[in-house]
Amino acid sequence: MTKLMVSVAGYSLVLLSTTVSAAAEGDAALGQKAFQRCSACHSTTDLKKVGPGLGGIVGRTAGTVEGVRYSAAMKASGLVWDEGTLDRFLAAPRDVVPKTTMTVSVPKPEDRQNIIAYLKSLSQ
Repeated sequence: MTKLMVSVAGYSLVLLSTTVSAAAEGDAALGQKAFQRCSACHSTTDLKKVGPGLGGIVGRTAGTVEGVRYSAAMKASGLVWDEGTLDRFLAAPRDVVPKTTMTVSVPKPEDRQNIIAYLKSLSQ
């Protein structure tokens, strides 16, 4: 009986960790839909709108796209856009880069992970 309980508990942990990992990965297709809220200011190519184009953003240093008017705070931030940095920034832009001109946040963690998965897919 004890071995059965240990086996069930172990299986449950494996299943839970797999589910959490999958959720953390995000879904690029759902991210493309969620990105629509971003598209008023950002493109997914090099096209500059109000903000920089976000194609190839993963791995890029913040504030470095030519021809974009960045805030002094963004230029001086020294951030490199990876999954963690993007997640924190999308959740609360002005907490990560005070005085950034980006004011729109993405409050739902699953939306952020999906958008990040979508942005990563554009770099592949």
